[in-house]
Amino acid sequence: MSTIAAPDEQDWTAETALAGAEFSPYATLARSEWAALSAQIPVPLSEAELERLRGITERVSLQEVADIYLPLARLLNLHVAAAQALHRVSGTFLGNPTWTVPYVIGIAGSVAVGKSTTARILQALLSRWPNHPRVDLITTDGFLFPNRVLEARGLMHRKGFPESYDIRRLLRFCAELKSGRSSLAAPVYSHLRYDLLPDEEQVVDRPDIVIIEGLNVLQTGAAAPLFVSDFFDFSIYVDAALEQLRDWYLQRFLHLRETVFQDPNSYFHRYAESSEEDATATALRIWREINEVNLRENIEPTRERATLILEKGPNHAVQRVRLRKL
Repeated sequence: MSTIAAPDEQDWTAETALAGAEFSPYATLARSEWAALSAQIPVPLSEAELERLRGITERVSLQEVADIYLPLARLLNLHVAAAQALHRVSGTFLGNPTWTVPYVIGIAGSVAVGKSTTARILQALLSRWPNHPRVDLITTDGFLFPNRVLEARGLMHRKGFPESYDIRRLLRFCAELKSGRSSLAAPVYSHLRYDLLPDEEQVVDRPDIVIIEGLNVLQTGAAAPLFVSDFFDFSIYVDAALEQLRDWYLQRFLHLRETVFQDPNSYFHRYAESSEEDATATALRIWREINEVNLRENIEPTRERATLILEKGPNHAVQRVRLRKL
């Protein structure tokens, strides 16, 4: 009669097993390995088009698009095609062959990591595929509480933290999106005014794909029954070392000081005339007291929930890609 060894009699523990690379839920690919998966598809963007998609301090090249974003768009295209086929089967079963809902992609990561650029490039690439030409991009900045609400709650210094978002409104939007509802209105945020634009909205009318980009879109909560990520079909986390993120944030702040902050309507216009030394000190303080805290406490812990992780090195170039195994 055989017996089962007690846990302390086994040669390895679960903890030891999980430490081994072979037990990782991700397949890790070096840049060259990932680039080889593009299937030699030509980049459908011109240099002028890419220039409009870049972030203000991100010099993403056409080679970066070819090596990193084109294979990712190809992978997403395969996922979307499979999802659309499944929807057709489900629609036929339910007696409504036209029934379909958007494929939703979530993109998360730190301030200054380049989430918005990633989202815009993917939107442009995915819209070139014939089976899903309508791709909408939503940023969760629009679901922040208005400044008047944040001020009343003493949360202006916590802007970007989970408690600064109208999560109920965001969840309702996602639920209606995934139910196939037409003409959904999403709020619009102005980075110039650092506040919502109450008289503007973005209408989302049954697109093929919706990309939802934001700091905390992969976050969960101990007591919450539903999360934004529950509505995602695919999720991406854009990652980089802390020191790089800090340097990129500083570069962006100093660039904005010389450009956008010069506008009298800018919320940060007060920094436009500050010396470079003072502006640097201010940016580092904001990073240390707000953005780094939010990253450590709320954003980075969600990284391993993503379907795919883009690991950036210097100059925003992706060095490795980690893809969750199915």
